[in-house]
Amino acid sequence: MASYTPTVSLDDPRTSTGGNGALPPHGHDGDDFGSPFFDVRLRRARLGLVVGLTGIAMIFISFTSAYVVRQGLPTLDPGTNLLLHDWFPVPLPRLLLINTGVLLISSVTMELARRQAARKAALAQLAVVPGVSADADDKVSWLALTAVLGLTFLTGQWMAWRELAASGFFVSSSPSSSFVYLLTGMHGVHLFGGVVALLTAGVASFLRRPADSQSIVVDVTGWYWHFMAFLWVYILCLLEFVH
Repeated sequence: MASYTPTVSLDDPRTSTGGNGALPPHGHDGDDFGSPFFDVRLRRARLGLVVGLTGIAMIFISFTSAYVVRQGLPTLDPGTNLLLHDWFPVPLPRLLLINTGVLLISSVTMELARRQAARKAALAQLAVVPGVSADADDKVSWLALTAVLGLTFLTGQWMAWRELAASGFFVSSSPSSSFVYLLTGMHGVHLFGGVVALLTAGVASFLRRPADSQSIVVDVTGWYWHFMAFLWVYILCLLEFVH
């Protein structure tokens, strides 16, 4: 006896989408603010950041190796044909301690800015839900404050260089002073890149770019900024204690 099996059409998948053909909200541990591609974009951005920070870390590791090795290497004096030890410790300006405090404070404000951007992105998605208020009461722009602190740090570094020059320690004065300018200068260049990223994020906010895109930019910039703060503390300890 022949039997017939009923078939089910999948052309209209309303039974799996809540009855109106719309997929339910998608989220992953609070990282997806309604956009199905937000978490993917965030992971890619963070992966790119890790690759970039790895390159920066390798640069400063090579500088550290050269700094330590050069301290023990003598130099041949062409006048006497004798090997001389030409490494002299450079007294660091006290202003560098103030600059360190400014940078550490800016790391705190950067973290607040990162969380503020994430909150705005979440509230922007809640705005489409009827009966839900999505007004963000953000009276302080932590992003702008971080940028100001970053520029203050760079200005302080310039003043510290002028203090070193006034004390007779120039770039070409000795190998030790050359390394001081090299390490602090390279850090300043990379930190300035972070300031540019902060300004870019601020312009995106001013131009009313999508909140999730702003959140990704601020998130990546935030972790980059924390790395710069850690790197500066490392450089300062290297110059102060490794002789």
